Amino acid sequence: MRLQIPFTLLSLVLSVSARSVGKEKTSPRAEIRDDRPDPTKFNGIEVPPMTDLNGDKFKEQIQDGYWFVRHYSPYCHHCIENAPTWQTLYEFYYTSQPVPATTSSKDSQNSLNDFHHYYNFHFGSLDCIAFGTACDDHGVKSFPTFVLYKDGEPVKTFSGKKHMEGLSQFVEESLESIRPGSRPKEGLKLPEPGAKGVDLTAKPDAPKAKDKDVAAGVAAGEKHNEKAALVAAESPAVADPEEVHLSQKGQNALKLSRPSKSTTAPNPLGTSVSLTAESFQNLITTSMDSWFIKFYAPWCGHCQAMAPNWAQLGKEMKGKLNVGEVNCDVEVRLCKEVRLSGYPTVLFFKAGERVEYDGLRGLGDLVNFANKALDIGDGVRDVDAATFKEMEETEEVIFIYFYDHATTTEDFAAIERVQLSLVGHAKLVKTDSAILADRFKISTWPRLVVSRDGRPSYYTALAPQDMRDYRQVVTWMRSVWLPIVPELTASNSREIMDGKVVVLGILSRERADEFVIARREIKNAALEWMDKQTQAFQLERQERRDSKQLRIEEAEDRGDQRALRAAKSIRITMEDSDFRDVGFAWVDGVFWERWIRTTYGIDVKEGERVIINDEDNHKYWDTTSTGGDIVPSRTSILETLPKIVSNPPKLKAKFTTNRVENLFFELRGYSHAHPHISLGALFGVAVTVWLWSRNRIRRSRGGGGGGGVGGGLRLDGKEGLLGVGGAGGKVD
Repeated sequence: MRLQIPFTLLSLVLSVSARSVGKEKTSPRAEIRDDRPDPTKFNGIEVPPMTDLNGDKFKEQIQDGYWFVRHYSPYCHHCIENAPTWQTLYEFYYTSQPVPATTSSKDSQNSLNDFHHYYNFHFGSLDCIAFGTACDDHGVKSFPTFVLYKDGEPVKTFSGKKHMEGLSQFVEESLESIRPGSRPKEGLKLPEPGAKGVDLTAKPDAPKAKDKDVAAGVAAGEKHNEKAALVAAESPAVADPEEVHLSQKGQNALKLSRPSKSTTAPNPLGTSVSLTAESFQNLITTSMDSWFIKFYAPWCGHCQAMAPNWAQLGKEMKGKLNVGEVNCDVEVRLCKEVRLSGYPTVLFFKAGERVEYDGLRGLGDLVNFANKALDIGDGVRDVDAATFKEMEETEEVIFIYFYDHATTTEDFAAIERVQLSLVGHAKLVKTDSAILADRFKISTWPRLVVSRDGRPSYYTALAPQDMRDYRQVVTWMRSVWLPIVPELTASNSREIMDGKVVVLGILSRERADEFVIARREIKNAALEWMDKQTQAFQLERQERRDSKQLRIEEAEDRGDQRALRAAKSIRITMEDSDFRDVGFAWVDGVFWERWIRTTYGIDVKEGERVIINDEDNHKYWDTTSTGGDIVPSRTSILETLPKIVSNPPKLKAKFTTNRVENLFFELRGYSHAHPHISLGALFGVAVTVWLWSRNRIRRSRGGGGGGGVGGGLRLDGKEGLLGVGGAGGKVD
């Protein structure tokens, strides 16, 4: 049952309706309901009522352990049909004994063999009509929705069939991850919905061939904690979708065989498949296959221009990658759920995850991205020192994940997940090579490093969970995934140019020898500048530390405790440092000839040039201190750059905008640099305008009477039609 209106509005309407017929006299938000059901019995054991969660205190109630929560509506017919299954599932597990015992008695909740104590796993229900805001906050979009929480945070949303077998399989996976090796190898004999007992000694109707060792249990933990998006819907054709294979590189490097993966070759016909909501669900949402999909509208001019290249892409990817398209005029709901920002939108899907393609729409660009996306099919590649050296010859940016024998499967799962975000940007590999660890000075594992043209940068993880924080890791990767001197393109232009001063080389591939030399010179200049800036940054930070230490020693010598506390509380930060962020890049002057000529007035046909651009202030510099052009030379760049990044710049800038816009950006820049002076000037202008206006009003009202010289209203005889004019006027 899909929700059509917000939870809060639905809750209001239904609660008012309920009160109008007199069926409910208590508040729907009461913390403890008065109509809680009586205890039930299962296999002769008394079962207390399932926890009815309070949406207002939801996090407090589930903050300890694992909670499998059913979000439902009492008016949803799917929820009503599912209720007996959910209740029986709860009763079955509540009365189960994790460790087989000779007696079936259950001594309340004090037994060490109690299900809740053994696994710290609980069942609960949340009424989304009574607590619509809570369900809305947790992203519940349909009823019923089953979510597994750990210590108050969502871990995984159940996406399979909502019958006894499907729900039990989900619970078994979770229990196996909590206590590896504790679940029956052949599976369980499950009760029918509404049953009051089941033979615990009976074998299941379809025994499962599970490898119940510790590694398998840890792998299950990996799935439900980190790889939730990779778990597809239950597939009856797969007997055991959770089979685990040990990697050849250490016992903890586990590789999961993916469920619901098509056995046929992708894109066998070499076409772009037209998808509907139903086929999208079957082929993409519940599949492990890779898909490159275009969302379009027939009336969109950009979509029409892209259509031939997209059709050709389908032919190019025959037997390699599935290509599809969705008509958003027809599949309105599907496109709304995907949350498109415009047409056309091109997305790459893999195992429930997706990444947006934001490059050019030429055939070559699309094929290039598709080929890079294919590389992630087998997971993060394991490399040694020799293989890594070969990669460095062709790749400018490589992320390296260092692991050892103690690295957990949760760590491996986390790094596998971020791989999709790097498609089209950089390579990601993993290694346990001692040679590479020595080269990059790795002393703790796991460790994430990026090598940009051989220059390492390190991801700072203050705690083990920081290595598994998907958003934090991806955010760091985005800040360093560009090469030291990247090519400026339409897709990365804002990322390169915004917020910094950029040394931009305007080059031409048509002159191959000059092109290679110019790129090398710009890269050498970038490396030397980065080294100098790093040394200066460290020196300034050390000076601030020394200054703090001097304050502490001086306060100790005087015995001034207040000054000592103040000195110790000083935080050493570089946020107020005068260092400006400087980037380096190059652009194809032939391909972007028109933009370069209209923006900077440069024609690459006259030779390679360098401009230093300040995009935020719409300024640029194209000459040195001697008046000559800045050329792709390490000397020319490094002599000019310090004079530009100084505050204020020592060289006169040119503008990429007109005079009016220049004035606006000049004023804005000055106000940012001198906020107090700017506020004072603004106040002075306001006072001056007020005084001037006041004097004007006084002069217009002053002098009192009629048409005399001192009067405020003067007539020159042309106003005679108003009857107040000259003496010759006729008066009745």
